[in-house]
Amino acid sequence: MAASFSQIKCSPMIHVFLGPNPSRPSSWSPLSSWRPVKVTMSCNQKSYWGSINEDIEAHLKQAIPVKESLSVYEPLHYLTFAAPRNTAPALCVAACELVGGHRDQALPIASALHLMYAASYTHENLPLKESCRPKSMIHHKYNPNIELLTGDGLLPFGLELLARSDHPTKNISDRVLRVIIEITRAIGSQGMIHGQYHEIESIQSNGNSSGNVEEIGRVCEKYEGSLHACAATCGAIIGGGSEEEIEKMRRYGLCVGKIKGMSNKLKGNDKELVKLVEELSSSAMEELKGFNESKVEAISGFIEGNFLYD
Repeated sequence: MAASFSQIKCSPMIHVFLGPNPSRPSSWSPLSSWRPVKVTMSCNQKSYWGSINEDIEAHLKQAIPVKESLSVYEPLHYLTFAAPRNTAPALCVAACELVGGHRDQALPIASALHLMYAASYTHENLPLKESCRPKSMIHHKYNPNIELLTGDGLLPFGLELLARSDHPTKNISDRVLRVIIEITRAIGSQGMIHGQYHEIESIQSNGNSSGNVEEIGRVCEKYEGSLHACAATCGAIIGGGSEEEIEKMRRYGLCVGKIKGMSNKLKGNDKELVKLVEELSSSAMEELKGFNESKVEAISGFIEGNFLYD
């Protein structure tokens, strides 16, 4: 988890490679070639995202300590922090602050989103001998039955975090209820599970190849897209944003999630997919118009750099 939520050291420009996402199996989209992508991000943006991730990690550690009964809480703690980082929880916090909310309001929601994602990741990467998926990149300390049950336990614990974030003195019960509805929809059959189904279906029908652009887009919209759209929406809701701001964040999150998913599945020779990612980046930036410019600079770090392809 330290590696997952660590703050990125500051430098004016970073060079990364579009390879397989560590949170999604690499054989889902074996790249014909790895291509350098130049992504520009300011020092302030890196510090901003780093501080958010540190706060989420601290909140999770406080919420899920290792305690009695150890047979329950040790695997719960381990699998929470073993899951690779996902950018949706940080986006939730950034959206809350963008609409004028306080970070503390969004941390329980961001933590719950990470737990939901960790549960999904655990279930996707059970240490089974027979599976259409490749071997997980995390170290499996427990047998498949324990990991399956622990993943099941992460989901209600996330909902508990959401419910406990409500307080009579805060007068935010309606917001919290709306957030719970948004999250349960996003992780269920209308969102992430839908995307997982199509991903497995594509793997089985295409022999572990990534499939065409349409198939990739369908999976990314339902999995990464739904998760990020939900995160941005929930952040805006709990932060007290207007209905217009909430819907702007929903559309922004959807674009960001699809960009994240497609970039991780991007084949070097697929110009159609490159064009689609660029169009999504442009659409996402449009949704940020009308917000406080000083705050827009921070949240635009998700897509700033415009994915310059050589």
